[in-house]
Amino acid sequence: MKRSIHLDEKLEGSSPFTAAVEANGFVFISGQIASVKGTRTVITDNITKEAEQVMANIGSILEAAGLTYDDLVKCTIYLTSLQYYTAVSAVYQACFKGEPPARETVGVKELPRGANVEISGIAVKR
Repeated sequence: MKRSIHLDEKLEGSSPFTAAVEANGFVFISGQIASVKGTRTVITDNITKEAEQVMANIGSILEAAGLTYDDLVKCTIYLTSLQYYTAVSAVYQACFKGEPPARETVGVKELPRGANVEISGIAVKR
């Protein structure tokens, strides 16, 4: 059984996008950038604020699925510059009460809408 999770944020002209998909007790979260809810604004001028917005977006998706950050078991972080690694890691780590999920960080040439960081994740319902 598969269930799509949406955040009721249909912006006119936006691409088809499902925030997350729940299947067999797992929630697969699509890559999130620092888009500000209900707007076409993406934070890109400060890597710490950008990472905070990305994690807030992931938190909203987790909440919609009835989960928290601590239910994440795997994340992938994409950075347009590995110089952002320390700042993004600090924001990321602060979201978890216990051990953070498994993760990898990948340097990429470019991300959608000029973003500097994108994070996807997999959570599990306990």
